[in-house]
Amino acid sequence: MNYTDLKANIKSICENEFTESELAMFTQQAEQKIYLMVDLPVQRKNTSGVTTTNNRFLGLPSDFLYAYSIAVISNDTYHYLLNKDPNFIFEAYPDPSDTGRPQHYGIYQNNAFILGPTPDAVYAIEFNYSAYPSSIVDTGTSYLGDEFDSALLNGALVEAIRFMKGEPDLVQMYEKLYIQATALLKNVSDGKLRQDMYRSGQPKIKAS
Repeated sequence: MNYTDLKANIKSICENEFTESELAMFTQQAEQKIYLMVDLPVQRKNTSGVTTTNNRFLGLPSDFLYAYSIAVISNDTYHYLLNKDPNFIFEAYPDPSDTGRPQHYGIYQNNAFILGPTPDAVYAIEFNYSAYPSSIVDTGTSYLGDEFDSALLNGALVEAIRFMKGEPDLVQMYEKLYIQATALLKNVSDGKLRQDMYRSGQPKIKAS
């Protein structure tokens, strides 16, 4: 389902006309909820960078949602860092001048990681993380629209019916359909597409 079809379906099912900005809002709110509820392959991004000698901070990508893994590459060997709370890093490495190959990382603030220990050299970094994919509103097509349009449509309908101040039973009906669709999507993404993981913290369910 492309965005043109999605808009037409929303208006037809709701039997109501909406502005373009309203339709975009319904759609993007539904996308956001789905991407925060289900971990889809389309959300995964990979980027590379380098540490700075004697600087314990590492910048975050602007579209960062959450991390899957960070690896320091030294002598062609990947060394995966352990995710820790910044307080752990401050406790374990209280003196920023204590340097070495980083072993741990934590989210220090909204645009930076903190590394422990402080890098003693320039290390190559490989970073795997989650980000919002481009919205179907902007691109006309999307992974959700192509592969699981029932979740996207029902999610947008929930937002549209609420916007219209629809009857509670109508809102409940579309929420039920939305929950059913996202449960099936979660079964695929967090079940069938993920049978194991190297680090804890990533969602995994028993596939049915």
